[in-house]
Amino acid sequence: MIDIQYLLWLQEIRNATGGIFDELFNNISKLAVDIMPFLPFIIFWCVDKKWGYRFIATLGVGEVINGILKLTVCAYRPWIRSDLIEPAGDSKVAATGYSFPSGHTMSATCTYGTVFAWQRKKQSWIAVICAIMIVLTGFSRNFLGVHTPQDVIVGFTEAAIIICLVGIIQNKIDGDDKKLDILSIIGVIAIIISLIYITQKPYPMDYVDGVLLVNPDKMMNDSFKAFGALIGFIVGSYIERHYIKYEIPFGAKNLPILAFLGFLIAFAWKEYFAPATVVAALGGHWGNFVARCILWFFVVAIWPVIIQRECK
Repeated sequence: MIDIQYLLWLQEIRNATGGIFDELFNNISKLAVDIMPFLPFIIFWCVDKKWGYRFIATLGVGEVINGILKLTVCAYRPWIRSDLIEPAGDSKVAATGYSFPSGHTMSATCTYGTVFAWQRKKQSWIAVICAIMIVLTGFSRNFLGVHTPQDVIVGFTEAAIIICLVGIIQNKIDGDDKKLDILSIIGVIAIIISLIYITQKPYPMDYVDGVLLVNPDKMMNDSFKAFGALIGFIVGSYIERHYIKYEIPFGAKNLPILAFLGFLIAFAWKEYFAPATVVAALGGHWGNFVARCILWFFVVAIWPVIIQRECK
């Protein structure tokens, strides 16, 4: 188990240095999943609508595919595979879902990687920073002891493929609402099939001293979030394209304020209000599904209306 030996070597470095780098890498990991996923919303609202759509679609598809892969492979986390592995700080608690592939690496690559594709010919220094952040995020998952190297490599690879595919598809059908509507219907059907798949497939049920090592129901929560987000995006984008037809009000003095306010509302909903209301009422699966559906619908179909009204 070379992968476990590698993690143990990094663990020795953590211990030898007194954990002085733990918080740094923990913050790099959290940035990838707690803050960066909001970047596509800001871009959509006030920077570049076309790239905003590409950002959101890339992240949405990435989260769905990553969840399906996790629930298909059902790889246990490193500390379950070896009791010698002791993750740093609260990383063990923050790590959700099965291990393979790395969701943090996927999310970081989807967001930073799309910025890279967007800015590499415009502001190369931004592209370089994004490339560095992808590497640091992937390494942080190993350094903190929550993912193996193969988890990180595949997380990066799947995201890179998705970035390219979403870009190709957007270039081919951009502006063709009929094709976009067909693609939306295909997306909804794919999500329904995926929901049936993850809820009906068998999962490993390994016990140690009468205690279930990993509860499959908890492992599904992230996928329900991803499915709900993509549904919200699909429905919201249909309404936006056909009825709202949002155009960024460039030059409006209150546009930056409205974008920041939209970010605050979205962040507060995701981190505080949704868990205390919808998720508490409907449970981890459908509560997360509905909560993320509302969030992404808000981003593409509700807040743009508010921006247009306030920037007249």
